[in-house]
Amino acid sequence: MKTTLNLNDRVLQQAKRRAARDGITLTRFVEDALRARLAGVKGAKPPFRLKLVTVTGHAPPNVDIADRDALYDVIDRT
Repeated sequence: MKTTLNLNDRVLQQAKRRAARDGITLTRFVEDALRARLAGVKGAKPPFRLKLVTVTGHAPPNVDIADRDALYDVIDRT
Protein backbone atom coordinates (compact mmCIF):
# COMPACT_ATOMS: atom_id res chain seq x y z
CA MET A 1 0.00 0.00 0.00
CA LYS A 2 1.29 3.42 -0.81
CA THR A 3 1.18 6.16 1.79
CA THR A 4 2.70 9.56 2.41
CA LEU A 5 4.71 10.30 5.54
CA ASN A 6 6.11 13.61 6.73
CA LEU A 7 9.50 12.75 8.20
CA ASN A 8 12.19 14.86 9.78
CA ASP A 9 14.95 15.40 7.20
CA ARG A 10 17.69 14.21 9.54
CA VAL A 11 15.77 11.04 10.49
CA LEU A 12 15.07 10.27 6.84
CA GLN A 13 18.73 10.67 5.89
CA GLN A 14 19.80 8.38 8.73
CA ALA A 15 17.22 5.81 7.67
CA LYS A 16 18.39 5.93 4.06
CA ARG A 17 22.02 5.49 5.09
CA ARG A 18 21.20 2.57 7.36
CA ALA A 19 19.07 0.89 4.69
CA ALA A 20 21.87 1.29 2.13
CA ARG A 21 24.43 -0.04 4.60
CA ASP A 22 22.21 -3.05 5.34
CA GLY A 23 21.56 -3.60 1.62
CA ILE A 24 17.79 -3.19 1.86
CA THR A 25 15.28 -0.71 0.50
CA LEU A 26 14.03 2.23 2.50
CA THR A 27 10.56 0.67 2.38
CA ARG A 28 11.86 -2.55 3.90
CA PHE A 29 13.74 -0.59 6.56
CA VAL A 30 10.62 1.36 7.56
CA GLU A 31 8.49 -1.81 7.58
CA ASP A 32 11.02 -3.60 9.81
CA ALA A 33 11.17 -0.62 12.17
CA LEU A 34 7.38 -0.49 12.41
CA ARG A 35 7.14 -4.24 13.02
CA ALA A 36 9.74 -4.04 15.78
CA ARG A 37 7.98 -1.12 17.42
CA LEU A 38 4.56 -2.78 17.20
CA ALA A 39 5.90 -6.06 18.57
CA GLY A 40 7.42 -4.20 21.50
CA VAL A 41 4.11 -2.59 22.40
CA LYS A 42 2.15 -5.82 22.12
CA GLY A 43 4.42 -7.97 24.27
CA ALA A 44 5.71 -5.28 26.59
CA LYS A 45 6.42 -6.48 30.11
CA PRO A 46 7.11 -4.33 33.12
CA PRO A 47 10.81 -4.08 33.96
CA PHE A 48 12.18 -6.67 36.36
CA ARG A 49 12.28 -5.49 39.96
CA LEU A 50 14.30 -7.43 42.48
CA LYS A 51 12.51 -7.72 45.81
CA LEU A 52 14.87 -8.41 48.67
CA VAL A 53 13.44 -10.17 51.70
CA THR A 54 15.04 -9.63 55.09
CA VAL A 55 14.83 -12.51 57.51
CA THR A 56 15.65 -12.05 61.17
CA GLY A 57 17.50 -15.05 62.46
CA HIS A 58 19.49 -15.91 65.52
CA ALA A 59 23.20 -16.20 66.13
CA PRO A 60 24.73 -19.60 65.44
CA PRO A 61 25.73 -21.58 68.51
CA ASN A 62 29.20 -21.00 69.84
CA VAL A 63 31.16 -24.10 68.95
CA ASP A 64 34.81 -24.76 68.41
CA ILE A 65 34.91 -26.15 64.88
CA ALA A 66 38.24 -27.77 65.68
CA ASP A 67 36.40 -29.97 68.21
CA ARG A 68 34.79 -32.57 65.98
CA ASP A 69 32.58 -34.07 68.68
CA ALA A 70 31.22 -30.65 69.72
CA LEU A 71 30.52 -29.79 66.07
CA TYR A 72 28.62 -33.07 65.54
CA ASP A 73 26.59 -32.38 68.70
CA VAL A 74 25.46 -29.02 67.27
CA ILE A 75 24.67 -30.53 63.87
CA ASP A 76 22.66 -33.35 65.44
CA ARG A 77 20.52 -30.87 67.42
CA THR A 78 19.16 -29.18 64.24
